[in-house]
Amino acid sequence: MTDPADLDVTLVDGYVDEPAHFGVPPYISTYPRYTAGALVDAGVPADQVTYHTIDELREDKAKYNDVADADLFVYVGGMTVPGKYVGGTPAEPDEVQKLAWLAEGTSVMGGPVRFGVGEENAGAQEMERSDLDFDFLAMADVESAAHDLVASGLEGFEDRYRDNEEIDRWAAKGAFVVEQHPNYPEYLICEMETSRGCAYRCSFCTEPMYGDPSFRTAESVVREVENLSDHGAKHFRIGRQADILAFGGDGEAPNPDALRRLYGGIREVAPDLETLHLDNMNPVTIVDYPEKSREAIRVIAEHNTPGDTAAFGLESADPVVAEENNLLVTADECLEAVRVVNEVAGWRPGDDPSDAPSWGDGAANRLPKLLPGINLVHGLTGEREETFEHNKRFLQRVLDEGLMLRRINIRQVMAFEGTEMAETGADLADDHKQQFKRYKSEVREEIDNPMLQRVVPPGTVLEDVHFEYHQDGKTFGRQLGTYSLLVAVPGERELGRTTDVAVTDHGYRSVTGVPYPLDLDEATMDELTAIPGVGQRTAGDIVIDRPHDATPTIDDAELARFTR
Repeated sequence: MTDPADLDVTLVDGYVDEPAHFGVPPYISTYPRYTAGALVDAGVPADQVTYHTIDELREDKAKYNDVADADLFVYVGGMTVPGKYVGGTPAEPDEVQKLAWLAEGTSVMGGPVRFGVGEENAGAQEMERSDLDFDFLAMADVESAAHDLVASGLEGFEDRYRDNEEIDRWAAKGAFVVEQHPNYPEYLICEMETSRGCAYRCSFCTEPMYGDPSFRTAESVVREVENLSDHGAKHFRIGRQADILAFGGDGEAPNPDALRRLYGGIREVAPDLETLHLDNMNPVTIVDYPEKSREAIRVIAEHNTPGDTAAFGLESADPVVAEENNLLVTADECLEAVRVVNEVAGWRPGDDPSDAPSWGDGAANRLPKLLPGINLVHGLTGEREETFEHNKRFLQRVLDEGLMLRRINIRQVMAFEGTEMAETGADLADDHKQQFKRYKSEVREEIDNPMLQRVVPPGTVLEDVHFEYHQDGKTFGRQLGTYSLLVAVPGERELGRTTDVAVTDHGYRSVTGVPYPLDLDEATMDELTAIPGVGQRTAGDIVIDRPHDATPTIDDAELARFTR
């Protein structure tokens, strides 16, 4: 039998993206952290566990040697929702297969990849299961498989799901992995799990495959945050759950006291955290339990950081599609849930000191604390031409009422074995591709742009924007957080640096801005003329008058806003 203390293990993160789980950088999912902890719990010394991301291997081919030389190679990855990413590129099937071929020791593959893989991470696809030439494919939890495989002396494992007691141990013992992530510590956000599984059975979703919700305790999650914080983590997203409002309850009704213990506890053990966001919030909970939901949302907004998003799974505003796919809320009900979140949590820090304690600097020109986001899925059973009009009408109603949405996510379905969509596949999505493209473009122009101007008006300050890439003479970056805005600033600035940015203009899903506060002695003409109302003549006068002995008297009120 192989002694666990003698094993060298390499863990490669090919990234995950699930309906209730982010893992593409700047996120690190629970999978590599829990798997590393499970290995250590089984007897592998922590200093013999090597963690790499797939992007690291692409950039440094020598790191493939860690895969080849390992006694045990564990791959985690898999995308069950389509997406486009800036911070990292998910592993392609041929790359994963190459890793299996390179591994000379025992190889294990797991994560949502067990549901299937496709030719690309895009909608309108049917996904197929494949072991991609690994020795073992974990058809339940990869962390449990890794633990049991090591405990058996690399002889094998039985597919099983881990329990909450194991999470407590493995989360603590695997927190060290964050220090091996290439984005550590400044540009790394830890995905946190409060529950897994779902009480509802929407036709297209893989989350019900985990069973009914299994909730962790607030104390368990808080301890995990403390462990990660002790290892230098500063950014956290409570995203691994189907419905944050259901946390600590019976699976449906909100429990504000449990959320208070969760959020208050996190603030206590990580007082210097820089990001505390969430993801999924079920609008049906708000409709069914309005008063408890209001209290729970108020608790979240008291403790989170600005710019937070509660993703609402409307999926379709078409009643025919809703009925045929077991969807939960009508368009009218979802609209009411949007109103509630706007009313309770749509305030900006500093708007009104009586609203809640401000965890930031109290400036009123920041993003709202918490806004809803809308998820729409196309290609579902029953979709017809009228479906697209139903969805557009719903979004127009939100806009016309003066409400705010942080983002609108429109995608085409991916059909996975084990879901009801496996019976019909992605045929409808494929048939409607051209109509989908036209409709999506219309939404971006008619809804997204004016909505973005409402949520992020000129002068809004986005703090700590991380610069990621250059394009067309501009530098693009994002804040850390859930569904962060893409921000462009004039000129090519040093990548990897951060700065505060004041918004000057809007695209469909991105904004343009200038560094804040703007230094008039250093500002370029492009930066000055980006400010609303400042033309070439005013910008030229500012440049000619340099250097300024003190902040100059500025008649233009807009310019004054950007120089503090």
